[in-house]
Amino acid sequence: MPAGLREAVSSFLLELQDVLNPTTKELFACDASNAGTLIQAARTLLEATSTSERDGVRASLKHVLSLAHTSMASSTPSQLWGWRRIYTDTCILLACADVLEYWISEDTAGALSAVSHLDHAIVIAGAAGDGRLDLVLDLIGDIQSDCLDGLVGRPPGTSTASSLDGPPRTSPQVSTADNAVISLEQPPSLSSFVSRFAREPFVLRGFVKDWPALNEHPWGSFCYLRSIGGPGRVVPIEVGSDYRSDDWAQQLMPWDEFLDNLQGSQAHPTEPRPVLYLAQHSLFKQFPALLGDVSIPDYVYSSPNAPENYPQYVPPSNEEQLVMNAWLGPAGTVSPAHTDPFFNFYAQVVGRKTIWLAPPEASPHMYPYPSPSTSSPSPASQPRPSHLDSEDRPRNPAANHESPSMSNTTRVDVFVSSQDEVAKSRADFPAFWTEVVPTAMCVTLEPGDLLFFPPGWWHAMRSEEMSFSVSMWF
Repeated sequence: MPAGLREAVSSFLLELQDVLNPTTKELFACDASNAGTLIQAARTLLEATSTSERDGVRASLKHVLSLAHTSMASSTPSQLWGWRRIYTDTCILLACADVLEYWISEDTAGALSAVSHLDHAIVIAGAAGDGRLDLVLDLIGDIQSDCLDGLVGRPPGTSTASSLDGPPRTSPQVSTADNAVISLEQPPSLSSFVSRFAREPFVLRGFVKDWPALNEHPWGSFCYLRSIGGPGRVVPIEVGSDYRSDDWAQQLMPWDEFLDNLQGSQAHPTEPRPVLYLAQHSLFKQFPALLGDVSIPDYVYSSPNAPENYPQYVPPSNEEQLVMNAWLGPAGTVSPAHTDPFFNFYAQVVGRKTIWLAPPEASPHMYPYPSPSTSSPSPASQPRPSHLDSEDRPRNPAANHESPSMSNTTRVDVFVSSQDEVAKSRADFPAFWTEVVPTAMCVTLEPGDLLFFPPGWWHAMRSEEMSFSVSMWF
């Protein structure tokens, strides 16, 4: 094993055995029994000489991992951190076991499994713990360079198409919005933004066209996207074009497999294939190099006051008071109309996307699903889909998981187009058509455009073609 990787693995295993170390103390504060299992696993991995010993460690660790995953979904806020810590360190230990096995068997499946476990630590538990995210990312880089170097590049058998760009589709007119989003000819100053423009949506055409993501590091290139992740990475994917559909699901999928699907849908758009959507995911945490491809607008640090029509606004609770998410999927993916409690700058990097918006005052006429705390639905609503109430509630693209109590999703399809669909919608949701449509607005974003809208505004998105977007909540 190369010295750098050996040192990283050994250092982690030794640190975990130090019961006086603050990071180990956190594990015992949550669950002493499972913390003891992790320490014993670390000792065994350092001393194990046989495959059977390592297999025994894996079995015990997978049991702890399953327990931690279940406990994260059902624990109180005060308990959640501890279980996230246990989940994170269990994933790292499993990755260490896989790496040790790889250097004996030279089977790349072990190294790929190690990277997958480390990505699970990021995606499922946020790589919880002091320095753990940096450790996980460093281990992924070391494993890829020392064990998987031969797998870098386009997998055999995939299409040679290299770009997400393709022939544009004509944007159908949105029948549920009587107004267009204002397009500002010049970007406002920071003071003007705060005092004049932070209360209603507007679009700045071409504002992000100079981002590296649209130029020297093109996010429209499949080759670049493959290289930025490297082999073995996994990401959370939505399966289905609309989370309200009965066949909608979520799964963790290899990054390369997800890109293969997008590449196939681009090269052969008429072939049937599952609709896969990377939605509302902190891809920048997994692939921090992508942060170098964007330039965060100064506006997000302007600390605007709460709008009069949304006085409950508070900024995100993290240190930066900024939450950045990526949205990548094929034509036809839809985020149903919903609300979020933050200001939002939404950058369109690849492809075209149509956005529908309505002000907070429209809420009484939006026919939302009831909130999670509502025991019985109002007359203008219906029961929440059961798959949103399970312990493993998925991260659907229309849910705000930073503040779930503020989430609202409408039952109205704001992108109805045919005469029959419009007629049925008018009959089912009459108040929406008489009260909301006259105040609603829409815009189709082109690559390089930047959209702003305030907290509490209803918004829905539809990809008109292969699309890559970045949302910035602040």
